[in-house]
Amino acid sequence: MPKSGSRSSSKKAQKAGSNVFDMFSQKTVAEMKEGFQIMDRDKDGILNKEDLRSIFDEIGRIISDEEIQEMLADADGPVNFTMFLNMFAEKNKGEVDDDEVIKKAFLAYSNEEGFIDCDNFRHALMTWGDKFTGPEVDDAFQHLPIDDDNQIDADELISMLTAGSGGDED
Repeated sequence: MPKSGSRSSSKKAQKAGSNVFDMFSQKTVAEMKEGFQIMDRDKDGILNKEDLRSIFDEIGRIISDEEIQEMLADADGPVNFTMFLNMFAEKNKGEVDDDEVIKKAFLAYSNEEGFIDCDNFRHALMTWGDKFTGPEVDDAFQHLPIDDDNQIDADELISMLTAGSGGDED
């Protein structure tokens, strides 16, 4: 009897420590691994100052050495893939939505034909939740599939923001 009690205690201890890989779906872990490998320019399995500098240069964003050091200082040690996942888990606690949740959120703004009115959507983005500024909405809208009638194709938008879970069934 005591043996099985200690066995269950050990299972609880293991679960309480929680493996970071259990916090994400296999698909998400695979996508993050691919992203990590792209960022790891010197292929040593650790993200360092040179790796980050190279990525920011590639995307055309100016970043200071101090900003890079601050990013790296967020980690409790060298930023290997496990640490990378831990950092994402910590930053996104309670903020990671399933693709289905994202899909339903955008479909709530769409009409019967599957389009989202840009003016109504702009108003919503600037009024509720984590409010966007006008320039932030303008920047986001530059990347959205907006037609000549000032409508956003909801399925296309959902596909852009998720792993292709929009309405691409032809």
